[in-house]
Amino acid sequence: MDLYTFSLALGGAGLGVMAIAGFGHLGGHHGHAHHGGTTGHGAHLGHGAHLGHQHHASLGQAQGAKPLASGVAALVSPRIVFSFLVGFGAAGLLLRALIGGGPRLLTAAVVLGILFERLVVAPLWRFVGRFESRPALTLESCITDEARAVSSFDARGHGLVAVELDGQLVQVLGTLRHEDRDAGVRVRAGDRLRVEEVDGARNRCTVSYLGA
Repeated sequence: MDLYTFSLALGGAGLGVMAIAGFGHLGGHHGHAHHGGTTGHGAHLGHGAHLGHQHHASLGQAQGAKPLASGVAALVSPRIVFSFLVGFGAAGLLLRALIGGGPRLLTAAVVLGILFERLVVAPLWRFVGRFESRPALTLESCITDEARAVSSFDARGHGLVAVELDGQLVQVLGTLRHEDRDAGVRVRAGDRLRVEEVDGARNRCTVSYLGA
């Protein structure tokens, strides 16, 4: 097996495996955005503020290195490598009868391999990637979002609220925060609320009053 046949076979096999894995991902389960619990955030923020001064310089250096690292990673992307190998191998096999072997054939195969990846595979890959499903949002993603009271809240500050997740309204049990309860706020159906905390395990949230 010569160089061009081997390149075509290897590149085709690699792209095939990546395509199968990609379609399997599209048909598989949706990812879920994960947010940490709402308790203990103050402690974490305080710790981060304490360390932020010490690590400011190193973070700046790391951010400056990101563009170079991203460019190198893009060049060695498996999809780019396999696409180039397919174009390189196919061009070498097709042009061998026209221009013979040697450096001329090698140069032409390299150029056509690059063009094949840039002009054929890359646009096709981007088009297919547009159909990849977005990660499904969880209740925790609604923190600080506006909600609506579905029912009037009882004397203890409990009632149903509707929040929007992925374009759909979801009803959960809401609890009015104690500051509003102490101030005598009464929530009625249709009132505007803001999600302050979330208990995803029990499908509940703590809300503050925004107005009618």
